[in-house]
Amino acid sequence: MKVALIGGTGFVGSALLDELLRRRHEVVALARDPAKYTPRPGLSVVRADVQDAQQVRQAVAGCDAVLSGFNAGWGNPDIYKDFMQGSRAIQAGIKAAGVKRYIVVGGAGSLYAAPGVQIVDTPGFPAAILDGARAARDLLKELQELEQQLDWTLLSPPIGFVPGGRGERTGKYRVGKDEPLMDGDQPGTISAADLAVAVVDELERPAHVRQRFTIAY
Repeated sequence: MKVALIGGTGFVGSALLDELLRRRHEVVALARDPAKYTPRPGLSVVRADVQDAQQVRQAVAGCDAVLSGFNAGWGNPDIYKDFMQGSRAIQAGIKAAGVKRYIVVGGAGSLYAAPGVQIVDTPGFPAAILDGARAARDLLKELQELEQQLDWTLLSPPIGFVPGGRGERTGKYRVGKDEPLMDGDQPGTISAADLAVAVVDELERPAHVRQRFTIAY
């Protein structure tokens, strides 16, 4: 498949890039600074700002699917606004290009800690990531309630997914839907490499079209 990748130099996105190329997909990476990418067989890089729907449209035209690990930056004081604006521009650009399949890595905060209570709304949720988690939750809500054109899928990582440590690629994971997967009484975990396996599995064998799902070991 010819797959457009957004956020391919980030923690999640770089794992997605590795997995796509491992499976011999043709990857078109969108980047404001193409120099951040190292040339690799099967990879082409297109200069594009995801905050601009027209640039997204031009970059993803002719692709079979778009995978997004977009993040507006955890240290960005405007992360909520920039994430929502960027996500909406991405969706608009994808639709304008006539691409149907859109798979996005969201957050764990939109999983349900109890009936009707999402993790992001529980007492003690870390303030440092609250705005970003709310943005990822609100993106999911918009996809569920408003998106009628794209065949979207959103993957929520497990609670124990912590950026920084990659971990090994096992190719194994459990699948859940709206509640976090646990490891006994501890939050479930996953490596970035196996999260990427789950995303590309969904790309190749769609099982959650217009749905959210989650994974963990």
